[in-house]
Amino acid sequence: MPLSEEAPALIRANLEQLHTGSRARLVVIGSLTTAQLAAVNAERTAHGYPPIVAEVVFIGSHVYESRIVRDGYSVEDVIDQITSGMDAAAVVFPTASLTAMENPASRADRYGNAVRDRVIFECSARHPRPELFSVVPKGDTIKPKRPPTE
Repeated sequence: MPLSEEAPALIRANLEQLHTGSRARLVVIGSLTTAQLAAVNAERTAHGYPPIVAEVVFIGSHVYESRIVRDGYSVEDVIDQITSGMDAAAVVFPTASLTAMENPASRADRYGNAVRDRVIFECSARHPRPELFSVVPKGDTIKPKRPPTE
């Protein structure tokens, strides 16, 4: 399985650290499958980028800001999104400017949507290891209700 057994706890800990204003540390959350790695590296090579390795790392700053703060998702929602987007069934989503994978199977989220989770990797800063930079639940037309702002 692409995510390690410890990945949900590591992701949760980093997102909770970010919530308190602390700095999250770089953690290894899993690996790409052999097929996923080959497909990612074929795309990268075609666009003139160096290959990456299978091990995936995570900090979570962008995920926290975009999915939790901006969109109102819970930590558990984000863990579900990452787990689905990193599934062994996820396929490389071809794009000239991003390295991404998407789970082709729809997942029922907690809000009544059928979503396809897409993970986006940042492949330069920690090269040759890809960093899971973002996750996007495609098809989330019903968003979580945000608490009222004062």
